[in-house]
Amino acid sequence: MLTPRRFVAVIVVVVLGLHYIFGIVLEDYEKLSTRFTDHLRFPIKSITLGVNDTTALAVDLAVVSTQESKPKKTDFTEQRRANATFVLLCRNSDLAGAASSIQQMEDRFNRNYHYPYVLLNEEPFTEEFKKRVSILTDAPISFGLIPKEHWFQPDWIDENKARDGRTKMMWQGIIYAGSVPYRNMCRFNSGFFFHHELLKPYRYYWRVEPEVKFFCDIAYDPFLYMEDHDKIYGFTISLVEWEATIPTLWSTVKEFIAEYPQYVQPNNAMNFLSDNNGESYNLCHYWSNFEIADMDFWRGEPYQAFFDYLESKGGFYYERWGDAPVHSIAASLFARKDQIHFFRDIGYKHDFFHHCPSGDDWSRGRCSCNPNDTFDYAPNSCLKRYENLFV
Repeated sequence: MLTPRRFVAVIVVVVLGLHYIFGIVLEDYEKLSTRFTDHLRFPIKSITLGVNDTTALAVDLAVVSTQESKPKKTDFTEQRRANATFVLLCRNSDLAGAASSIQQMEDRFNRNYHYPYVLLNEEPFTEEFKKRVSILTDAPISFGLIPKEHWFQPDWIDENKARDGRTKMMWQGIIYAGSVPYRNMCRFNSGFFFHHELLKPYRYYWRVEPEVKFFCDIAYDPFLYMEDHDKIYGFTISLVEWEATIPTLWSTVKEFIAEYPQYVQPNNAMNFLSDNNGESYNLCHYWSNFEIADMDFWRGEPYQAFFDYLESKGGFYYERWGDAPVHSIAASLFARKDQIHFFRDIGYKHDFFHHCPSGDDWSRGRCSCNPNDTFDYAPNSCLKRYENLFV
């Protein structure tokens, strides 16, 4: 029989049970109940309700009502995020440099956004490398092996011709003149990285190199900026290429354009690349060791046809065609000029070249660089040509 005392006991148990459940699943409920009980300040610590005259149900009301919730990690699934990832191409010997770059990226940006990392290597990463890098971030991190056919010099390349080209460049004192691995890297970044299995799920990427510096806080999401403003390529530094590394690249580009005119966008950025409407190349390019870009653009028909055409000429090995001029030429010709973006508020340094924001961008970003010391308008910079596209 349900006596009054038993009825009261059941009601109390139900209420407290619901309170406990709501406190777990509803953060706002916890906060509301805590504020409410703080105002009540119950003078009693506990009460005892008799059940069947012989059973006591002790309930510590004050403890239950005023219990504080434990700190919770940010639920990044609740934030709007782009379908994007960081990409690092590195070797095991790059451990210190890769760790430094990732830590800076976390400190300046990604600790608030939790975007994943994809690290790629021509050989398996060591366990030490994985451990040292993984501890730097709570974001997902993947380690991938580059397929041999995407990395090593193809068998159809005439090695004697390629060796002669390397020797000539060595005599000219060109950096990486004799390096086949450097050419492998340029070719991979030009035509294959965005097809890697670990990158196929993603649309946007931010390329990060070992031993780079990020000078400023980034208080917004550059990936979402790209998506929301229909951008396909973003850069921080632009400069001229060493002509001796690409002697036949532009003539090859002109051949491609003549054969596939349908791929050239009407409102393109040809004036960034050429001072005479495409007759010759002024050597300007976006420095690709920093790039935030749309992999669907690289995967699209125009760029794939373009890369296949360049690949067939063997210039990645007979000369030293770099991924920076290849990406820059493609973005400038096959996209609208307004789809290329200068991230002037992201401070960045690689080797001897760096971009430092100025004015409000510098102060808002708490930048550690000197705003009066930047490559932006140095003699070999091409930033002015980019800016003139919109004058």
